[in-house]
Amino acid sequence: MKIYALTEQHDQQIVQKATELLMGQMESIGGEHAYDNILTTLHEVKDPGSNAELFIAEDQGIMVGAAFLNTMYSIRKGGRYVWLNDLYVREDQRNKGIAKKMLLAIIHWAEQHDYKGIELETGINNIATKRLYNSLGFYDVVSKRYGFQF
Repeated sequence: MKIYALTEQHDQQIVQKATELLMGQMESIGGEHAYDNILTTLHEVKDPGSNAELFIAEDQGIMVGAAFLNTMYSIRKGGRYVWLNDLYVREDQRNKGIAKKMLLAIIHWAEQHDYKGIELETGINNIATKRLYNSLGFYDVVSKRYGFQF
């Protein structure tokens, strides 16, 4: 298992494969123009000035998982922190420890880059995912998230 971050050095073929992988996640939640949105976003992630990262899990040359995150600043945290937007493992690759390996890689990366913490959200009924997060030291934060879209 190899886990790496998408960078400007990765070619169009890698971006294409990552887009196809993430389409699996988007198909489960719907979304018009999902393919174009993913492709555009991944090209922006590759920009050296981007505050986003895409970590890819690859097993025997096949992309099996992806984690998309943004880096942000917080007065409450006293500096930079990571917001984990998406963690996705292909359905046929689940229950093999891939998500855990990806999270451990992200935790290590964040620690090495002096981030103050990692935040994320999951569905309140997603027991397996909550168990995974708790097993790695994540804790419940009580809040209500709001959104606005243009």
